[in-house]
Amino acid sequence: MTVTVDEFQIADTTDVWRSAGFSVDADAVCRVGDVRLRLVGDGTGIVGWSLRDVPVDGAIDGIPTSRSDAVAPLPGVHPNGVTSIDHVVLLSPNLARTVSSLAAIGLQPRRERDAELGGQPMRQIFFRLGSVILEVVGAPDVAHDGASSLWGITYVVADIDATAAFFGARTLAVKDAVQPGRRITTLRHRDLGMSVRTAMISPHILSR
Repeated sequence: MTVTVDEFQIADTTDVWRSAGFSVDADAVCRVGDVRLRLVGDGTGIVGWSLRDVPVDGAIDGIPTSRSDAVAPLPGVHPNGVTSIDHVVLLSPNLARTVSSLAAIGLQPRRERDAELGGQPMRQIFFRLGSVILEVVGAPDVAHDGASSLWGITYVVADIDATAAFFGARTLAVKDAVQPGRRITTLRHRDLGMSVRTAMISPHILSR
């Protein structure tokens, strides 16, 4: 069995997301690719997720987690050009603990990458949950107590320049992404009233 994402629960209102160019259904669900984004009202950030093929409800490294048997939704069509989720960032205060928690539900790292953030060493560990990449980020040699958190989402868009034009001054300049051949822009999400850090990236480059 393969663990996949059914939905993320996000503490924003439907009006905010509609004004940011997302189509939202009457049940407060935004369908992005084969994932649901459930907008649960005023608050801050991604407050939980639902996963398929996990043993029981509970928490994964402190992140509220529910088990889902729901089939994948049909993709929505969004005025901002979003077509799917590329990756979701999970901030970990204790990488070894987080990796162990994910291993307990059958997830194994696909690759790792060392980098810096604000001049401090940072490690990125990547997992695959169906169509969604989970990027676990933390300090490689430091471990703290406290829960991990789902921190931000990067979406694939059909045309990165058209998406940047849609958002105008509410997004940063388009630049080359870490992934070769792809380009990315980061939204000024607070200017849009969104509580989730958000980026938009061009589609994957198909190998020949």
